[in-house]
Amino acid sequence: MNTQEIKKMTRVERLQAMEALWDSLIEEASEIESPEWHRDVLEERKKKIETGEAEFISLEKLRASRKS
Repeated sequence: MNTQEIKKMTRVERLQAMEALWDSLIEEASEIESPEWHRDVLEERKKKIETGEAEFISLEKLRASRKS
């Protein structure tokens, strides 16, 4: 399947295809190793939460910031 074929699909069909792809990847999760940089990012975020440095915003604020 190529990009042009995907673009012809309805939104629902594309979402169903994505779900099927994720489901197939979940079955192989033990074969997929997370990259080192991903662990570093997660560790940094965890430290910010633990030290109170993390900043959280509401979903509404996030959506509003993306519209500007």
